[in-house]
Amino acid sequence: MSRHLTQRLAFGLLILATLATTVPIVLIVGYIAAAGLPAISLEFLTAMPRDGMRAGGIWPAIVGTLLLTAGTAVVAVPLGIAAAIYLAEYAKDTPLTRAIRIAIINLAGIPSVVYGLFGLGLFVLFLGFGTSILAGSLTLAIMTLPVIISTTEEALRAVPQAFRVVSISLGGTKWQTIRRIVLPQALPGILTGVILGLERAAGETAPILFTAAAFFLPRLPNSPLDATMALPYHLFVIATQVPGMPVQIQYGTALVLLVFVLSMNFFATIIRSRARARRQW
Repeated sequence: MSRHLTQRLAFGLLILATLATTVPIVLIVGYIAAAGLPAISLEFLTAMPRDGMRAGGIWPAIVGTLLLTAGTAVVAVPLGIAAAIYLAEYAKDTPLTRAIRIAIINLAGIPSVVYGLFGLGLFVLFLGFGTSILAGSLTLAIMTLPVIISTTEEALRAVPQAFRVVSISLGGTKWQTIRRIVLPQALPGILTGVILGLERAAGETAPILFTAAAFFLPRLPNSPLDATMALPYHLFVIATQVPGMPVQIQYGTALVLLVFVLSMNFFATIIRSRARARRQW
């Protein structure tokens, strides 16, 4: 077989693999959009639910999802980045640090329902937070930490060592080098990890089922210790627990959640692109 024929065959297989991956995703998103758009209206997005969630809107679920995602970011992002900085820049290569890295990778693969049960036992029952935004945010933060730590550490290690050597040779301290040189250069990779973690948190049902979400709550929460509705759990309830629920409302809720997650990706992509344009390597 000639080299050119082998190359064309390889390209053909790559194209088939790409189509097999992307076409189903496009079809699913298109189907959800087509089925859910008839339900989208100002009332649907801004009104309180009523009639057992068969009428009204999903405003409390939207606000609850935003609050849970924001609470997760406040806890997980600083802790995750700080842990990654320590592992990548300060910790020595010892059996202990290698064991910690393996544990972090393993924690990223634990099913979300296990994190939900952990949050129920620790935050809801033991610490007495009850079913609340605080308990749900802390549970989601623990779930997203492994992803943020792993991706941030890899992004930091990808920055060329020469940048650190030059900074320190010019009189900069180790922390000044990390803060002013390494972190800005690693920002695109760090943002990727943060967005992946927060997207998972925004779309999870099992953790908030045990720690934060309410079945039907036609009002907005007043404090972090209040329960809240959330889009993933709301979608689960109206799709499985409410008889006679119009299908277009189910798909409309799914479309809103999809747009929420894709919007996070969109803004993260813009920020990453600008950061990469300023990168010096």
